Amino acid sequence: MTHRRLALAAGLALAITTSFAPPALAQKVSPAAQGARINALMSAGKYAEALPLAQAMVTSLEKGDDGRELSAALNNLGQVYAGQGRDDLAEPIYKRAIALLEKSLGLDTALIAPELSNLAALYQRQGRFTEAEPLFKRALTVSERSLSREHPDVGRALNNLATLYVKQERFAEAEPLFQRALAIYQKAAGPEHPAVATILNNIGQVDRDLNRDADAEAPIKRSLAIREKVLGPDHPDVARSLNNLAGLYEHQQRYAEAEPLYRRALSIRERALGPDHPDVATSTSNLAYFLQATGRTADALPFAQKTLAANRAQLRVVLPILLAARQQSLLASDKALDDALGAIQRGTQSSAASAVNKLAVRLAAGSDRLAELVRKDQDLAAESEALDKAIIAAVSKQSAQRDVAAEQRSRARIAAIASARDGLQKTLAIEFPDYSSLSNPLPLAVKDIQPLLSADEAMVIYCVVDKQSYVVAITREGVDWKEISLGADALAQKVAAFRKGLDVGKAHDASGKSGLFDLALASELYVALLGPVEALTKDKRNLLVVPSAALTALPFHLLVTEKPQAAIPDRLEGYRDAAWLLRLQAVSVLPSVIGLKSLRAFARRDQGVKPMTGFGDPVFNPAAEAPADRRAASGKIAARNVATIAYADFWRGAGVDRARLAQALPQLPDTADELNAVARNVGATDADIHLGRDASETTLKRAALAQYGIIYFATHGLVAGDVKGLGEPSLALSIPDQPSELDDGLLTASEVAQLKLNADWVVLSACNTIAGDKPGAEALSGLARSFFYAGARALLVSHWAVDSEAATRLTTSTFELLKNEPKIGRAEALRRAMLTYLDDASSPRNAYPAMWAPFALIGEGEVR
Repeated sequence: MTHRRLALAAGLALAITTSFAPPALAQKVSPAAQGARINALMSAGKYAEALPLAQAMVTSLEKGDDGRELSAALNNLGQVYAGQGRDDLAEPIYKRAIALLEKSLGLDTALIAPELSNLAALYQRQGRFTEAEPLFKRALTVSERSLSREHPDVGRALNNLATLYVKQERFAEAEPLFQRALAIYQKAAGPEHPAVATILNNIGQVDRDLNRDADAEAPIKRSLAIREKVLGPDHPDVARSLNNLAGLYEHQQRYAEAEPLYRRALSIRERALGPDHPDVATSTSNLAYFLQATGRTADALPFAQKTLAANRAQLRVVLPILLAARQQSLLASDKALDDALGAIQRGTQSSAASAVNKLAVRLAAGSDRLAELVRKDQDLAAESEALDKAIIAAVSKQSAQRDVAAEQRSRARIAAIASARDGLQKTLAIEFPDYSSLSNPLPLAVKDIQPLLSADEAMVIYCVVDKQSYVVAITREGVDWKEISLGADALAQKVAAFRKGLDVGKAHDASGKSGLFDLALASELYVALLGPVEALTKDKRNLLVVPSAALTALPFHLLVTEKPQAAIPDRLEGYRDAAWLLRLQAVSVLPSVIGLKSLRAFARRDQGVKPMTGFGDPVFNPAAEAPADRRAASGKIAARNVATIAYADFWRGAGVDRARLAQALPQLPDTADELNAVARNVGATDADIHLGRDASETTLKRAALAQYGIIYFATHGLVAGDVKGLGEPSLALSIPDQPSELDDGLLTASEVAQLKLNADWVVLSACNTIAGDKPGAEALSGLARSFFYAGARALLVSHWAVDSEAATRLTTSTFELLKNEPKIGRAEALRRAMLTYLDDASSPRNAYPAMWAPFALIGEGEVR
């Protein structure tokens, strides 16, 4: 799909023009002429000329009180900025235009449709599809309700929603919308209208995506002919059709016909839009990719370097070019690698990495007061973003589902936050001048990374793209960079298959080999992921992994370094003999490359720090109040997860339906033993260990958590989607008699992010605490991200539903090892604890990886 997706990025028209002159300005000669002039310039692609006119029009109308006219002028100004590739400026203007129009004409006005579409198109360009879709749908609903089914505005809304479906590869839903839009425009505007060309271009794109090349050529050629005739040969929309036709010819291996079209498309865009426009970067990438695909690395390299210099590089384009240029000595080896490493770091930034970054800025502030100011600014920014998303979600709904008063309160709060942040930014600019640069750190080069590594450490950095992936391995002494033959889809499938065998239930039943962990697949993934750089990494005792995409959900310590005798052993004991990577190396996971620097540069140095506070053995059924009662009620050791049952079903009026709750959340009495044992090993006092009813949100939120070096949770972990109605991952604490906003028994990822920590280590001894913030999301984006933001330098998290007895044994063993040998480091202590469990022959179950290998260390694994 690489060729097709690449062209799609440039080929789809995101929105048929949605600019318009303010309706009430028709009687005012000068503003009406201005509006017409702005629209004409935008239609001609002359955005630089349109900008001062659009800005002046808004300034003029700001002095009046006609929200309808000002909204239309703002919409046009947003269009100009969007046309220039300045979505950062266009987005707030579109939002203001929508708010003004709804305030002036009501929630159901038909004039809202184009403004909704423009904001949705912006989100679509940014890949924010879940935010774009409801806006596009509301625009279509408003248009169909207020206009005839054959009105051009309905056709526009149909086309826009269809382009979103194509981006999501929902082709069956897109095609009928395109066909209906085409029929509307051909009837309303004639067969040679630019909107007809747009839809024909999109239809041809879908045909090509579905490998119907014979059907694709005619509509794309017709689109090109219309645009050249009506708009002129140098219009940016002509470049769009040229790009799609070139992509089709490339797909058909008609290379001699494709190349001049790619070059002409790039030339048109450079002249019409300027060198810094995102569409120019897209055309540059398309040509670079084409030249590399046809074996012309020397010709492709300058174009790839242009996109790198502009920070608009597409990883699937530049990485194969840089690797080939390095191999062919077209570029110095260190220059090629640093360029690739920089592109990877810019292009694979995760939410967990961003959270680590924010923590690093606070730690760099130098004083508690400045750190508090930075945290306040970061918290206000997060609150404003959340409120803004809630407003956009509301705007996407029908009027009957809207709470206008709540939306107004949110807008007022956003304005107040903006004012507060202005004051904070001025203070920080004077007292902490590095704040801005630290908040957006530059990528690390190899020479920056190597001194951060100890002599026995190797770092491996992964970048997953469409058809292939890449691994960069770095040690103090050397560096290597290799291609991996597996792309995004293939790796996602293999990781999913790998994880299927990691079910603690498989270690309990004797139903044969069905569904057991596949050692052959674990070996295959080792060969694919670490085999290419094994010569550099294999002799290092510590492996630091920076994963991306599906690899964030892969427990690397369970890779197998030698081909197994059988994919699935005849007996569970056979798993003990596998050549586990864990036998050779301690594994730590880093959310980002720069996270190594951030987490190592700011190890806690306070002398008065308390060793640990912990929360465990929560009360889910208060009828079983005493620990002995809870042990009897539990009956057997549980897994630390929960059946899929609606959390709301647990509440009956203001109280708790204890029977349903006890059924869904088994008690975990052994977690008290776990916490007490760990507390003894680290020297924590009894007062700092919160068990039973005391293991509550109320206790946690009122505690001075920043004084503890270790924060420990031993309880049920709930993954987003596991529990109906639970929108984000959570930790289950004691259920209160009367649920409140402060304490409803579930510590969510959002609430974690509001905590104030200064912890060297947060232990999440619960189920699947590495999971993402919503079903299908990248691992580490849920609880892990929130704890990093709150102030944790390292996390112990689990990859799957852990056996409670095994969790207790593994964690207490890890801390006992650290007590006896403090300098071995967290990652090595965890490694030894897992191996001790694996090598315990007292039970066949102990050899099964779901039992001994659930935990992973995220962040700083060494003792510094």
